[in-house]
Amino acid sequence: MASNGARTKVSREPRRQLNNRAAWITVDDGATESACAVVDISPGGAKITTEVAFDVTDRLALTLLADHAKRYPCEVVWRRGKTYGLKFVIAEAEPDQPATAI
Repeated sequence: MASNGARTKVSREPRRQLNNRAAWITVDDGATESACAVVDISPGGAKITTEVAFDVTDRLALTLLADHAKRYPCEVVWRRGKTYGLKFVIAEAEPDQPATAI
């Protein structure tokens, strides 16, 4: 018997629960650092909670380890109260200079 109410499985990015692991966010090119908690993370971004207020499209860096060795550039893509969705951004390359005719 075929089931008429069959659900279609939705493919999503793999996520790893971090159970509010402590992390740090920096803004102003590293001048301002604040604590946050990473709720979950995936290859494309992270969900964090923090007391710091950000607007959607704000840029910041996320540091997952206390030694601050690696900062991940991010953009805020959504906000619900003190919870934020971050998208990891890749540094944009300089556009090629157009050739000038002589």
